[in-house]
Amino acid sequence: MALSLYEISIPVFLRGFANLSAILEKGRAFADEKGIPHSKLLEARLFDDMLPLTGQVQRASDAAKLAAVRVAQVATVAMEDNEASFDELRARIAATVKFLKSVPQNAMDGREEAEVVLPLRSGTLTFTARDYMLAFAIPNFFFHITTAYDILRHKGVPLGKMDYLNAGGQSPGRRSS
Repeated sequence: MALSLYEISIPVFLRGFANLSAILEKGRAFADEKGIPHSKLLEARLFDDMLPLTGQVQRASDAAKLAAVRVAQVATVAMEDNEASFDELRARIAATVKFLKSVPQNAMDGREEAEVVLPLRSGTLTFTARDYMLAFAIPNFFFHITTAYDILRHKGVPLGKMDYLNAGGQSPGRRSS
């Protein structure tokens, strides 16, 4: 049986958000332990023209949410992009997860060839739903998750590869003892 659009996206987004939430918690704990104001991490960026940590979490949320909206053709949930604390970022993630869990699988399944039009400032991009999910939405989601991880790591938060890959859930693979 082939994997469906739902199976390759919603569970992937949910796992990514579980990991991101745990990574953010490690960032908060690190700041508290070192006496660093939370704002120093929340407002940190890798480069001047890149979004800060708060913006990376917001864009990851938007990437996942809008992927579901565009493919499943469900109504979106408005989010204001005004998060300024670790608690608010985790609440944003929780709200996004709640929304994603509400998306019916049958609203996405079978829509692989449906047209998805992505509005950009410079025009539009048109994809099949499958190509949109695989070539744009999922990579965009992970770009922002990775950048959030990188910002915290750059600021000294003791994160490792397994935090990125497995902080929020069990590995789908088997572990040997």
